[in-house]
Amino acid sequence: MTLPPPPHLPRDPGDAWVEGPDGRKFWGRFGAAGLLAHDERRGILLQHRVEWSHFGGTWGLPGGARKQGESAVDGALREANEEAGVPRESLQLRFASVLDLGFWSYTTVAARVVEPFEPVIGDPESLELRWVPVAEVDSLPLHPGFGAAWPALRAELGRRVVLVVDMANVVGSRPDGWWRDRRGAAERLAAQVATLAQAGVAAQRLDLPLERWWPQWALVVEGQARDADVAAASAGTAGTAGTAGTDGTDAPMRVVRALHSGDDSIVDTVRELRQDDPAAQVIVVTSDRELQERVAALGATARGAGWLLDQLRMTP
Repeated sequence: MTLPPPPHLPRDPGDAWVEGPDGRKFWGRFGAAGLLAHDERRGILLQHRVEWSHFGGTWGLPGGARKQGESAVDGALREANEEAGVPRESLQLRFASVLDLGFWSYTTVAARVVEPFEPVIGDPESLELRWVPVAEVDSLPLHPGFGAAWPALRAELGRRVVLVVDMANVVGSRPDGWWRDRRGAAERLAAQVATLAQAGVAAQRLDLPLERWWPQWALVVEGQARDADVAAASAGTAGTAGTAGTDGTDAPMRVVRALHSGDDSIVDTVRELRQDDPAAQVIVVTSDRELQERVAALGATARGAGWLLDQLRMTP
């Protein structure tokens, strides 16, 4: 948590206490956010808070007050960088959990570490920064807020969500002249999906807990659209804090170019994902009933093209 700067430094409008109806005080006029960085080998990045800070001596997440107009994700990543030297490009966003008290909110942004880094203390608010194995987090004296949230957060760390998009089916579901330029239509759709991937998907739209998720994406293109520059249209996806990929089942967004049947390529993609991670939650976006049945037999679920179009319409 970021505490007020010395008097000679300019104060951000967000650096202020908020008092609740019961007299409890919370830091951050515009709410606060913290980063739960999860390294699958080393554990969770925790901050040992200095004694003079709020709940000093406890362990919690790097984080602090959000600036006016700043998103929770940007606030969490900024604070983690300022306090612990966490590089944004080393992270892949996974989910966000929100504690909303009505008059104040705290957002925990969880991210997977895809490029190992060593944290560096960047201000006087930390006694120590440490990677703590997941199984050992409970053994530390935790900040009360983090301690209360940790069981629910821990339960979701291993969840993997992948959306496989039948691009031809979705493109063909809206009468925007796609038949005159199938390649261009695929590129436009990929760019829209990339914007959605940056924003994340509301948890309730995925039938998942918490507030928001950043799934991985696999865009399957076929026929005349197979050579579309979909990779370029979807590059820079910030569902990762880095860039989109085109190879590997663990890429935040990859392009699958069907050499023959698009449906067969989608089934093969689902099979590959399930073999790579049997517990993965794979959702195929298609309105093709037969294809929906084929992927269901492999343990995937399906959403119609209209489901994705609704998400795209709601994304700024």
